[in-house]
Amino acid sequence: MALVSGESMTPTLRPGDRLWVDYHAAPAPGQVVVARLADGTVAVKRAHDRRTTATGRPAWWVLSDAPDKGVDSRHRGPVPDDDVLGVVRARLWPRPTRRLEPPA
Repeated sequence: MALVSGESMTPTLRPGDRLWVDYHAAPAPGQVVVARLADGTVAVKRAHDRRTTATGRPAWWVLSDAPDKGVDSRHRGPVPDDDVLGVVRARLWPRPTRRLEPPA
């Protein structure tokens, strides 16, 4: 489980949303993930595409749904595969009414 604490994923997710996270799943482009950014912050972001780190390690470029809020790969760089901790499968609370797809 994960708890959303910021507004960087609005309108898809909002502060206080509780998420069911599969910590054994491999992400795919477009999925919402829980990732550890380079500064150590654990954040909920959207996996955008595959990249490599400066040292050549395989990584994900993760982005916020609300690009003017929060921090993501634009600020901290690509997230190594080992630091993508899990894939968000569903919102548990409040009752799911919004889908996890990217905003139009």
